[in-house]
Amino acid sequence: MLRQLLPISALLLGSAFLLFAGGINSLILPVRGSAEGFTASALGLLGTGWAIGYVLGCILAPRMVGAVGHIRTYGVLCAFAAISILLQALLVTPYAWIPVRAVSGFCFAGAAMIVESWLNDHVQPSTRGKIFGIYTMVNLAAVTGGQMVISLGDTMGFTFFAIGAIIFCLALVPTALSTSSSPAPLTSVTLDIGALWRNSPVAVSAVFLVGISNASFGTLSAVYADRVGLGLTSIALFSSIPVLAGALSQLPFGFASDRMDRRKVLVVAAVWALAADLAFIMIAPEGRLANLALVGLFGAAIFAMYPVIVAHANDHAPEGTSIQVSGGLLLVFGLGSIAGPLIAGVGMSWIGPQGLFLTTIVAHVLMIAFTLLRIARRAPVPNAEKGSFQVSPPARAATPETAALAVGEDEDAPLEPAPPPADAPPSDAQDGAPGP
Repeated sequence: MLRQLLPISALLLGSAFLLFAGGINSLILPVRGSAEGFTASALGLLGTGWAIGYVLGCILAPRMVGAVGHIRTYGVLCAFAAISILLQALLVTPYAWIPVRAVSGFCFAGAAMIVESWLNDHVQPSTRGKIFGIYTMVNLAAVTGGQMVISLGDTMGFTFFAIGAIIFCLALVPTALSTSSSPAPLTSVTLDIGALWRNSPVAVSAVFLVGISNASFGTLSAVYADRVGLGLTSIALFSSIPVLAGALSQLPFGFASDRMDRRKVLVVAAVWALAADLAFIMIAPEGRLANLALVGLFGAAIFAMYPVIVAHANDHAPEGTSIQVSGGLLLVFGLGSIAGPLIAGVGMSWIGPQGLFLTTIVAHVLMIAFTLLRIARRAPVPNAEKGSFQVSPPARAATPETAALAVGEDEDAPLEPAPPPADAPPSDAQDGAPGP
């Protein structure tokens, strides 16, 4: 296995730097913004801005790579990601942070797509599953480490903004110094909600609602933890533990969904999440241990939903279209991620910290109701006709290239790549620029 990992070690290291810096940036902003007196609505808009940039990055990054090549695009995106963090340190106001956060989302999506494209080009079919699992674990450890490092210093200074910018710059080094050739053009996905809806109404509605729920929590969990009186280390744990719990819970949920109607498994996860929602509101835990235990149960449910939804949609998809379906669902998730933090932020401004979990309650109740309705109207896919459940990174860290990496071009029809313009300059492979 070590022999197979060595050729892609630069890619894994570059991805780890990206996710570590992203983890720092995602947590320092709500913590610092809350300390500076930003309203919950303004902090929610940070998540909305990031989601808008992320969706646009998934759509437009393939065109940028088609125009100037992988290595140039990757360098520009990492540079602007570093610039964005530094601008947030210099301009401590929501009027600057919200649009700059959108730039961060765009850069992060594009850079992640390029890394995954390179990785996909270097992975053999026989080891694809293991490599994808290692890649997912590396990213999970990196984003968790980035969030936890916030607890080691003073969030009111310049330090963590500078560290985030440095790490984004370091993400350039492993790929720039490697001599591997550049891969094929990036996977290009168009959003066809009508086709997705005809394929699986449950998947479209559920993934949109999961986008609302998960993005609301991902953006404002630190704000909630701060406003119920948790310390800085506990705030970092409150944001990190749910993601780790969700990574572990994907295994039993996936095992169950391969053996029964995936929609019923989705309902179980949504009921589980709803119980945690209600506990946060009705019990209103104040102590550190109670909050961390409850948020772990919450994360185990909400972060296991997305891969179950994708697997259910692919069960209904025509053969050879799973990358298109998975990429389209990711963009629908992105639309929910745009709406969720805005709604939750307004709710927290009006009624206090519990407004976060009132938002997730509505999302989970609607998911349960519509999924039960569809279960009554449509028979499940026979187990013999199902595909295999695929463990997935958190959807906010996934791109259309993640689906291509997980499925593999040898197992699915490739999507139409973004064509280079007629007057495009030479690509990386043509002009001799090294790839990772």
